[in-house]
Amino acid sequence: MQDFLRRLPKIELHLHIEGSLEPELMFALAERNSITLPYASVGEAKAAYQFKDLQGFLNLYYQGMNVLCHEQDFFDLAMDYFKRASSEGVVHIDMHFDPQAHLQRGIALDVVMAGLLRAKEEAEQTLDLSVGLIMAFLRDRPADEALQVLEQAAPYWKLLDAIGLDSAERDHPPSKFVAVFNRAKEIGLARVAHAGEEGPAAYILEALDMLDVCRIDHGIRCLESDEVVDRLYEQQTVLTVCPLSNTSLKVVDELIDHPLPALLDKGLNVTISSDDPAYFGGGLLANHIACAEAFGWDEDAFVELNRNAITEAFTSESRRQELLARLAAVKPE
Repeated sequence: MQDFLRRLPKIELHLHIEGSLEPELMFALAERNSITLPYASVGEAKAAYQFKDLQGFLNLYYQGMNVLCHEQDFFDLAMDYFKRASSEGVVHIDMHFDPQAHLQRGIALDVVMAGLLRAKEEAEQTLDLSVGLIMAFLRDRPADEALQVLEQAAPYWKLLDAIGLDSAERDHPPSKFVAVFNRAKEIGLARVAHAGEEGPAAYILEALDMLDVCRIDHGIRCLESDEVVDRLYEQQTVLTVCPLSNTSLKVVDELIDHPLPALLDKGLNVTISSDDPAYFGGGLLANHIACAEAFGWDEDAFVELNRNAITEAFTSESRRQELLARLAAVKPE
C-alpha cells in the first residue's frame, strides 16, 4: 500500500506555505539573516512541536516565520516544500500564504509575492507540479485591515486563484469578513474559508451563506449538525480535511477516532491535505499512509479522494484533464 500511495498522483488543496518551514531551513535562514532563534538546535526546535491546541501552534508558527525577510527567503521556503512534495508524488498544490503576518513584521507585500511567484514558476517548469495561489487573511486581525491588504494586492489579482480565511477560529466568525469576500467576488476571485475546525458547525453555514465560499477548509465539526451535513451533501461542497493536523492540535485524540470515515459515509465531498506539514508530522504522503493504517482503506478509496481533489483544484482545465487521466492510469476502473 505504501508503494501504491507513493506512486499515486496526489493533490493537495490545503497547504500553508509558512507551515512548511522545516527546522533545518529555519536555522539556515536565521543564520543568513542574523536572527537569533529561541532554540539551541534543530532537535530542540522539533521538541517544541508538541501542541495542546490551535493557539499553541499559532504562537510557534508566527515566531518561526520571523526568519523570512527577503525575496530569496520566500523562494527558498516554497521551493524546499515543492521539491519535497514532488518527490513524494504530489502533482498539484493549492498554496495558502499569509501576507498580513509578514506586513506586520515590516516585510513588503512585493517581497513576499516576488519570492512565491518565482518559486511557483520554477516548480511548474521543473517539477511536474502545478500550483494554485490562495491569499489568506488572518481572522484574528481586523477585517478592515484584510480589505486594505486585498486592495494593496491589486497588481497581483490576476495571478491569484482565491482568497481564504485562516488562523484562530474561536470567537472569530466568518461573518466578520463579509466585506472582504464580497470585494473578492467583485474582482473575480474564488473564495475559501477555514470553518468547523475549532469553531462550531454554525461557522460552516456562515462561510457558505455569507462569504459564498466554494470550499470549506477542515469542516470536520459539520457532523455536529444534521442541517450542515445535509447542506454540504446537497451542494457537494468540498472539505479539505487535514488528519495529522487534527490529531497534532488535539481536535481529535487519536487518528483512529477521526471523523473522516463518518464524513465519507455521509457521502460528503472529502479530500485530504497536510495543512502545515513541518509542524504536524509530515506532508501529503504521510497523511495518506496514516489514513491507510488507521482506517484500513483500500486503493480505491485513495483514488476517489484524489479524484475529488483534482476536480476542485485551482488549475487550468487542460491540467485537470491530464491529472485525471494519470490518476486513472495508476488504477484503471
